[in-house]
Amino acid sequence: MAGRDRIAHLLRQLEKAACRCPAHSNTYHQGAGAAACTVRKTDYAFEMASSNIRYGEGVTREIGMDLQNMGARNVCLMTDKNLSVLPPVKAVLESMAQNGVNYKVYDQVRVEPTDTSFKQAIAFAKNDCFDVYVAVGGGSVIDTCKAANLYASHPEADFLDFVNAPIGKGKPVTGVLKPLIAVPTTAGTGSETTGVAIFDFEELKAKTGIASRALKPTLGMVDSLHTLHMPERVAANSGFDVLCHSLESYTALPYNMRKPCPPNPINRPAYQGSNPISDVWSRHALNVVAKYMKRAVRDPEDLEARSSMHLASVFAGIGFGNAGVHLCHGMSYPIAGNVKTYRAKGYNVDHPVVPHGLSVVLTSPAVFNFTAPMCPERHLEAAEILGADISRVKREDAGPLLADTLRQFLYDLQVEDGLSAVGYTKDDVPDLVKGTIPQERVTKLSPREHTEEDLTHLFEASLKLY
Repeated sequence: MAGRDRIAHLLRQLEKAACRCPAHSNTYHQGAGAAACTVRKTDYAFEMASSNIRYGEGVTREIGMDLQNMGARNVCLMTDKNLSVLPPVKAVLESMAQNGVNYKVYDQVRVEPTDTSFKQAIAFAKNDCFDVYVAVGGGSVIDTCKAANLYASHPEADFLDFVNAPIGKGKPVTGVLKPLIAVPTTAGTGSETTGVAIFDFEELKAKTGIASRALKPTLGMVDSLHTLHMPERVAANSGFDVLCHSLESYTALPYNMRKPCPPNPINRPAYQGSNPISDVWSRHALNVVAKYMKRAVRDPEDLEARSSMHLASVFAGIGFGNAGVHLCHGMSYPIAGNVKTYRAKGYNVDHPVVPHGLSVVLTSPAVFNFTAPMCPERHLEAAEILGADISRVKREDAGPLLADTLRQFLYDLQVEDGLSAVGYTKDDVPDLVKGTIPQERVTKLSPREHTEEDLTHLFEASLKLY
């Protein structure tokens, strides 16, 4: 009898000490106040999430019917000043008019949005009672529209409530948002597939964002005709975003090595680490970039190449939207946020700007040379996809090979010669490092741990590329 009591006592003790995450306990409680995982320190699961995607040449003409099918009574259409007079927006407006859809247009979206421009769009959305949102444009427009939808649906929320920690409070989104249809006009951000909205936080001179699956567009309408209106450098910089989305998500820390194990699935981040599903999308996107990007940049009338890059943006969006990105993106945010006088060619803006894709790709040779020791096979595979001969390459040479392959790719596409070409010097490096440190949402997904000294070396190595 005493032995039986002792066994019962031991079982009770084990139950108290057991891991509370769903992988190890059938007594796991679903409430937000559930105890954190006490045994397992890393996650054990990943979640696949993406918007519905409709692809086709001229598919935009269906949008009025979609809105009618949704029973939309008052639609908010968001775009920017440049796009407002171009065929993509005209096609959307014509379709809505033909189907009797009531709408209002907000065309004040800022290219490379800031917290100020987000708040202006949010105020517009809150000033009316919209039941559906439509975003026509690149990542800046789609991200702005996501934010407007989020805060109009949570009118009592403070702006920093949903902004990623540690800059914001990083609260989970618990309310229901209105439907959002995204019509991407660039082949780069993949924002039509993800629950992420990025902006420049002016106070810190660095980008941050909001990340929640709740922000995902209801539908992404990928119309290949819209990419024909991209100027050459816009096509190039958009494509570099696809390139880095693919490379970073494929080489990101594996999902089952990411900390912490969430106590509740609502706390599992949108960016979860590389996983078997995201790997498929990321790898395929990289193959498409290797085959079509140079053609798409050099010939704006090459519909096959431009439409292929449009799809590659979607593929990479699904990949990184679930796996996440790491150092190239984390380091890009202060590069864009601290811009002084540089204005990229092909962008009709009234303010200095380092386009997102350019700010990301300028550090890519240094970054992948740094991360390669942690997963050399993946870095070698990426180099091979981009055209390198790996038949006689040792694992320890994966980093230098991928870095050299990327430099040649960028040189062929006439990319500026490093950070110095967009206005930065060695004296700016401490500020760039300072702006990278808060980007934990992405930098912690680097497969290789890093210090401030490492970041300093990476920025210094990126001042010149060739």
